[in-house]
Amino acid sequence: MVLMNKKTALYLHLACFASIFDLMTALLFWVGLALVFYSYIGYGLVLYGLVWVKRKLKKANFPELTDWPAVTFVVCAYNEQDWIEEKILNSIEFDYPRERIQFFFVTDGSNDNTPALVKNFPYPEGVQWRLLHQPERRGKIAAFQRAMEYVETPIVVSTDANTLVNQEAIKAIVRHYADPKVGAVAGEKRISMGSKDAANSAGEGIYWKYESALKKWDAELWSVVGAAGELFSFRTSVYEHVPTDTIVEDFYLTMRIAQKGYRVAYAPDAYAVESSSASVAEERKRKVRIAAGGIQAVVRLAPLLNVFRYGVLSFQYISHRVLRWTLSPVLLPVLLVLNVLLAQDSLFYQVILAAQILFYAASLAGYVFEQRKMKIKAFFVPYYFCMMNYSMYAGFVRYLRGRQSVLWEKATRVKAA
Repeated sequence: MVLMNKKTALYLHLACFASIFDLMTALLFWVGLALVFYSYIGYGLVLYGLVWVKRKLKKANFPELTDWPAVTFVVCAYNEQDWIEEKILNSIEFDYPRERIQFFFVTDGSNDNTPALVKNFPYPEGVQWRLLHQPERRGKIAAFQRAMEYVETPIVVSTDANTLVNQEAIKAIVRHYADPKVGAVAGEKRISMGSKDAANSAGEGIYWKYESALKKWDAELWSVVGAAGELFSFRTSVYEHVPTDTIVEDFYLTMRIAQKGYRVAYAPDAYAVESSSASVAEERKRKVRIAAGGIQAVVRLAPLLNVFRYGVLSFQYISHRVLRWTLSPVLLPVLLVLNVLLAQDSLFYQVILAAQILFYAASLAGYVFEQRKMKIKAFFVPYYFCMMNYSMYAGFVRYLRGRQSVLWEKATRVKAA
């Protein structure tokens, strides 16, 4: 009888342990799933809801400029001989008073024909331009900060050498500085799909359309969470030097301005068009660098995690960037493992597991189709999603090893015909 009671007690303890284990597994699964959903989709829904309420409570009142301020337009170009002449022509045709804008072309480290093409370009009369060149290559942020030593205008606009900017962009950006709370302005990045419906162009294009929507709503709520280097601007008076080993200098620079209490506004009518990466491999190269830079930025901007000090900005920063760069990629494989454990005796969890497997199978199919140059867009989005999260792992490892240099190899872009 005593032996039976001991066995019964053991069974009860095991059953209790199993029950607690199942409960904890389910809890971890749902919390993880909620975080992943929130970071990729849920934040957009919450953000739009908050913006909708704000629109109802308070109508936006934008002050008007009475005069166009002087602007310095900075283009950092490293070995861009295939793009630079088109870039110069695009830049000097801006719809902005010619006497109020000057152009700096920084070609540090270029060992191709880029500096000569800038120097010998047939500039129209009245165009104010300057070539800055030194043989040593120290990275984009070092080149940019060298240009800042010569800036005398109250506004700076920066853009990449391999993008084309719409002619109304400068006015569209500068208008926002009528508001003294605005310290920086982010332009919109657009991906030119070209004639190739490859996984990289389809996935990259959809991703940036979604990002543009989030930036628009972020700006309406309070501030854009970091600008993209393709096109952004800032007040010279709030600029500060960035450590020269900073990997995503455009993001870090504008977040430091926001950290000082200024808003980063969004100008969707100022856009830079960039060709898609030549292949997924080229896009992955870029994503890994950005991932390493994202981890670096999270470490260096640690004070911004304090929501009690930075309020709405911290909420936006954590929701839009930090979760995507840290927790969410880690949780994806964890969710798959937890789902397998929960699906042992539950049809409900088996259905969810089947959905996960189907998604990753679609991603694998997207990889196979991309390798074979087959154009089936339905598989490109899951493939691009998985590629981005893989890049986060690779970028994290690269950051820990200290192997991500600011002298990064550029991703090859599709050259428009």
